[in-house]
Amino acid sequence: MTNTPLLAVDGLDVVYPGKGFRAKSFQALADVSISVGAGETLGLVGESGSGKTTLGRAILGLAPVTRGTIDFDGTDISHARRAQRRSLSADLQVVFQDPYTSLNPAMTIGSILSEPLAVAGTGQKASRARIAELLDHVNLPRDSVDRLPREFSGGQRQRIAIARALALSPKLIVCDEPVSALDLSTQARILDLFLSIQRDTGVSYLFISHDLDVVRHISHRVAVMFRGEIVEQGEAAQITGDPEHPYTQRLLMASPVTDPDRQEERRNDRLRLLERQRNEDEQAGAVA
Repeated sequence: MTNTPLLAVDGLDVVYPGKGFRAKSFQALADVSISVGAGETLGLVGESGSGKTTLGRAILGLAPVTRGTIDFDGTDISHARRAQRRSLSADLQVVFQDPYTSLNPAMTIGSILSEPLAVAGTGQKASRARIAELLDHVNLPRDSVDRLPREFSGGQRQRIAIARALALSPKLIVCDEPVSALDLSTQARILDLFLSIQRDTGVSYLFISHDLDVVRHISHRVAVMFRGEIVEQGEAAQITGDPEHPYTQRLLMASPVTDPDRQEERRNDRLRLLERQRNEDEQAGAVA
């Protein structure tokens, strides 16, 4: 990892205009700043509706940037036009949450993997060799090329989606809840695959998740998002082991554990924290 970040988001706002007469606009992100170094994984964690997916979409050019900058590999891409976005696709890729909808059901796996290579101008012989290499990388048999997505399990489909993202050897992959639709044992295998790929290729990840335990397993650093703002960020061990912000503490207490006594202890801690925050809010309201 270098001192100069591969991705630097600074003071980012995303505001969606209201629809219809007198409708109010909605601010999805407020003054968000994060960075991801080369070869690094930044875990972005928060509950549903916290704004984490909106941040990923803004980086990918799928959500409007109202204020602030997104610098990728030395270039401001905050308002990149379609042609610039197309040229970025080799270096900036995405793995979506649902492996059942992210793959075209009518295309064979070979066609799915060859599509980004064809757009990049890769010849047929080189494309076939690259597809074989990609399938090896994600631990799928090479004869998968002639099969359709419906013939694969959820975990295998996510491996195919990862292979597609890797096709052009990107520098950064935005991973938007890539294991949340999978069972626990499959989640562990896919997370290990992400780690193995990073060791082999040096790719960076922005790893978006609602699960602090998942983020703990894969991330170097963690940023916690709440109501469109980053409320805490730092080294993964510190954020997931001894968080300072009450929201992060609640996320940690909500994480499931296998020991039932420990799970009950966490639940009681969470209730006490919520009660304390409620009392503090009531006192603040009384003062105001």
